[in-house]
Amino acid sequence: MILNLRVLSPNRVIWDSEVKEIILSTNSGQIGILPNHASLVAAVDIGVMKIRLNGKWSTMALMGGFAKIDNDGITILVNNGERDVDIKPKEAQETFERAKADLARAEGRRQTIEADLALKRARTRLEAINASPPVSN
Repeated sequence: MILNLRVLSPNRVIWDSEVKEIILSTNSGQIGILPNHASLVAAVDIGVMKIRLNGKWSTMALMGGFAKIDNDGITILVNNGERDVDIKPKEAQETFERAKADLARAEGRRQTIEADLALKRARTRLEAINASPPVSN
């Protein structure tokens, strides 16, 4: 059995194909989704989504949004997202270092919140390219 996964951002389709399984970061923790999953709507956190297809795992950095699971179909609407193969490691590391420095320099509540979110997004991109895939059967 398979799942139909669509990941959409405001300006593009990030993923649109059949998959065997996904592991999704939601605001209440990670959930695994297999065929015949119960219908569900969930808030998607800034985090890494793992996708199993053809016995192999790939990852995607998601920057928050919503997921709807219904009838073996998953539609995820995100603010932004990147597949692991599209993330340049050097650029991701530089962005992470810059975000850490910005957080250290942040003054006031608003700057601190914005810098913390930027750091979380940068960390997620690094995790997506460095994630060790789960063991598959």
